[in-house]
Amino acid sequence: MLRSIESLTGYKIQAKDGDIGKVNEFLFDDETWTIRYLVVDTGSWLSGRKVLLSPLDTISTPDWASQKFPVGLTKEQVKKSPDINVDKPVSRQHQLDLHRYYGWPVYWPSVTPTGVPLVTPTPSQIAREKAAAAEEKGDPHLRSTKEVIGYNINATDGEIGHVEDFIVDDVPWVIRYMVVDTGNWWPGRKVLVAPAWIIKVSWSDDLVDVDTSKESIKNSPEYNPSAPINKEYEVRLYDFYGRPKYWL
Repeated sequence: MLRSIESLTGYKIQAKDGDIGKVNEFLFDDETWTIRYLVVDTGSWLSGRKVLLSPLDTISTPDWASQKFPVGLTKEQVKKSPDINVDKPVSRQHQLDLHRYYGWPVYWPSVTPTGVPLVTPTPSQIAREKAAAAEEKGDPHLRSTKEVIGYNINATDGEIGHVEDFIVDDVPWVIRYMVVDTGNWWPGRKVLVAPAWIIKVSWSDDLVDVDTSKESIKNSPEYNPSAPINKEYEVRLYDFYGRPKYWL
């Protein structure tokens, strides 16, 4: 099901033996637009420490009614996890430590010398990747949803508004849309733009360029945050822009 990032922020994380904290933000891969980690604020339990959890590897069936994400971990496991300062760019080194600690598979490309993909990296591969990661200040493709909200968005012929929210598919944990508030240009209107329609993102300039005109945005199916996004709406949206549908 498609859900807004804003609506998921604040969900409680429930370990096997009690609550861990609440979702503070999400980190996504800007190449695949997949949510890689939940940033969990542990509150008073761990003196305000923030931890990273992979939704694909830890979350079982969410309790939507109670706004809880059950995870197959104990509080002690989370407490002893690698301490990562999530207020700074998260390096590949830190991610390697985290994935090794929990036994999660790595999501970034790992290959043998013959080019065969690895599901789990070998010790020598881990050593090579850690050596390379030591040179990084932060993973250049790991982005914060909280940071990107507010980015300006340009159509092919001018500015159309700013990023207000994201819409994520809660099964594969992939971002399907950015929610665009058209602001002063077209007051009171919100529209959706899929990552596939983005020409480029200038991360240093807080700017997103999309491959469509202002007129198309103005006439596109309007997004209503209070209404669920169903397949009928998505079909209308994709047909309006004449874009290939991600589910086909």
